[in-house]
Amino acid sequence: MPTTNLPAIRPCRPAWNKGRIVGQKRPLAPKHVWAIRVRLEIAQKIRELALFNLAIDSKLRGCDLVKLKVADVYAAGQVKHRASIVQSKTQKPVSFEITEGTRKALATWLEDPLMTGSEHLWPGRFHERRHISTRQYARLVRDWVTSIGLEPSAYGTHSMRRTKVAQIYRKTGNLRAVQLLLGHTKMDSTVRYLGVELEDALAIAEAVEI
Repeated sequence: MPTTNLPAIRPCRPAWNKGRIVGQKRPLAPKHVWAIRVRLEIAQKIRELALFNLAIDSKLRGCDLVKLKVADVYAAGQVKHRASIVQSKTQKPVSFEITEGTRKALATWLEDPLMTGSEHLWPGRFHERRHISTRQYARLVRDWVTSIGLEPSAYGTHSMRRTKVAQIYRKTGNLRAVQLLLGHTKMDSTVRYLGVELEDALAIAEAVEI
């Protein structure tokens, strides 16, 4: 007797992104950066302050930031003024500056007992994990933005990557500089990343007189 193939019954589940803000994450405003720094300093969270500052300065993707080694930022007994790494996604080198405040935070963190014998800049808590995971980093970012009253779903690890370049572009309008700092291979990627619109282009053009 032939069997009848009945249609599959699938549970009706709500969309995964229902009630969430998806798409590009917002960069932090300068006032947000300073607010988070002050809270981390008051709480004496040495590692988090160093991580936050370097995330802003380096403009690295989370996967590259968590894998940084001490040798990447420290040499000859001091924290470097500039560093360079090979990006995991593109396998292309990218350079970044390390500002004075970040150098001080890193120097303090490197003197912490938890850093004794560690080759990684952000060592994991367990022996099988040499450095913190991107998920741990994402949780820290969520804690940071929540601590100053921001909506956590609007910000993420890419907010840290975008924060400084957004200000650089706003002040200079130099897309090529932003492209180099982000390590993008194509200008189109930089344009989409910054969300450059026609209004931005016109504002730049209006500011230039010939």
